[in-house]
Amino acid sequence: MEIGSIGIVGAGQMGNGIAHVCALAGYDVVLTDVSQDALDAATALIAANMDRQVSREKIAQAERDAAMGRIRATMTLADAGGTDLVIEAATERETVKQAIFEDLLPHLKPNTILTSNTSSISITRLASRTDRPEKFMGFHFMNPVPVMQLVELIRGIATDEETYQACRGVVDRLEKTAATAEDFPAFIVNRILMPMINEAVYTLYEGVGTVTSIDTSLKLGANHPMGPLALADFIGLDTCLAIMNVLHDGLADTKYRPCPLLVKYVEAGWLGRKSQRGFYDYRGEGEPVPTR
Repeated sequence: MEIGSIGIVGAGQMGNGIAHVCALAGYDVVLTDVSQDALDAATALIAANMDRQVSREKIAQAERDAAMGRIRATMTLADAGGTDLVIEAATERETVKQAIFEDLLPHLKPNTILTSNTSSISITRLASRTDRPEKFMGFHFMNPVPVMQLVELIRGIATDEETYQACRGVVDRLEKTAATAEDFPAFIVNRILMPMINEAVYTLYEGVGTVTSIDTSLKLGANHPMGPLALADFIGLDTCLAIMNVLHDGLADTKYRPCPLLVKYVEAGWLGRKSQRGFYDYRGEGEPVPTR
């Protein structure tokens, strides 16, 4: 199946990045969100990021202009239904994702492929609520999308080979690398990454180390580009907690129990960079200050 147009549902951090790379790769993109402010912010951010790529000679000005011209932003969800491939990139809550797919169904073309950028939720379960489980996949980009090279492709129990190959073709055209994952909680990357972050929070919670010493230890001792607590702030502590809950509920193993301190930070609304406070305080003008 030839993919020429892509609908992206959700104009947040992931959605705008996906729109960015898809438009640059030559796809016609319909970017939709329930908020006009979110759409305006996403369009402005995509333009700014492409301008940066032009200034660094990663792309030509003509490529940038053509890509921006391929992006149509709309608050009408039905507009995304007329595309060949839909990538849902809404908030990491299953009820929200289910509602989006149910609202899309009447507007889809017969061969439209449905995918979700979910980082942990069951693809099989999401697919079962649609009229085309065989044309449904997990299409999990890494953040930030224009920079990160990996895309996890997750087959549900009903996903057919044609759908997989079509999505694999999109990943290739985006000049990214696909990793095929089975449909188990959190797939590959977050199945490994999130327990590490959760363990770092336990290490802080139990007083083994401070925020600074924990992050410094992993950066210099394990050669990680970013410490686990700084990374948690970048991802969003609410997202980290949601994934840990999916792992804990789905696998019923106490090793996936979310750290009470992670829960407390989320309850406080200290979600990381997006709320200006998490394991670090980002409200000052200088370097972020550890909050613990």
